[in-house]
Amino acid sequence: MRKLIAMLTLGAAVALAGAAYAEEHEVLMLNKGEKGMMVFEPDFIRAAPGDTVRFVPTDKGHNAETIKGMIPEGAEPFKSAFNEEIVITLDQEGIYGVKCAPHYAMGMVALIEVGDPVNLEEARAVRHAGKARTVFDELFGLAVAAN
Repeated sequence: MRKLIAMLTLGAAVALAGAAYAEEHEVLMLNKGEKGMMVFEPDFIRAAPGDTVRFVPTDKGHNAETIKGMIPEGAEPFKSAFNEEIVITLDQEGIYGVKCAPHYAMGMVALIEVGDPVNLEEARAVRHAGKARTVFDELFGLAVAAN
């Protein structure tokens, strides 16, 4: 009986220790930031599986949603309401492309790299309109440089 209790206690401690190491990343949705108008700040996040990302609508008129073709297989797409905070937990390794729907062509996009970027080439192949294309070229440069 003592061994069973010891094993259960050890298992619970290990599980809680893993949860304690999960990090929360905060992304601001801004009309004006360090990189210009209509931006996520930061626009590139390197996360570990199990981390969370909190998108905060600092300025009104923004949302955060995944871009079709730019999420890992098995990951759930997400889409916030306008002017609403959203918190997502990133369990699947890979690249996640994020946009603000009304400001997408203006370049309001972000890239999240979770663990091993298993879908890097697929995500990179997605075509983008307007300034989003230029911003993603820069963000993919950051992801590739680290790998």
